[in-house]
Amino acid sequence: MIQCQRVYDDPAPNDGYRVLVDRLWPRGIKKEALPCDEWCKELAPSAELRKALHSEVIDFATFSQHYRDELASRHDEGLRLLHQAGEQKLTLLYAAKNTRQNHALILADWLNALRDDRAATAPTRR
Repeated sequence: MIQCQRVYDDPAPNDGYRVLVDRLWPRGIKKEALPCDEWCKELAPSAELRKALHSEVIDFATFSQHYRDELASRHDEGLRLLHQAGEQKLTLLYAAKNTRQNHALILADWLNALRDDRAATAPTRR
């Protein structure tokens, strides 16, 4: 299972493998104060894409499509993260205020699809 959580929310004991997925470190949080297992900048949106969204040059739907295009070239990093999380829950941490429209939700959807594709193409054991 993959879930998304703001970095400012309290961690739960069942969060599993916690990964910060922002390119920039969240404001107001010391590095040693954030309980996370890794900081995966590689799967965050590019700086150009992030800036275009925040300056309202593009809307969220356009951002989402461009971000999915970026993720398509990061297939191996997505598989690495899924492998690292293993069987435990994967919690994607983000700093955005908007909990309904943010890159972590897009990333979670992409990782779920990647996991499902990997399971569908895995050889069956006899």
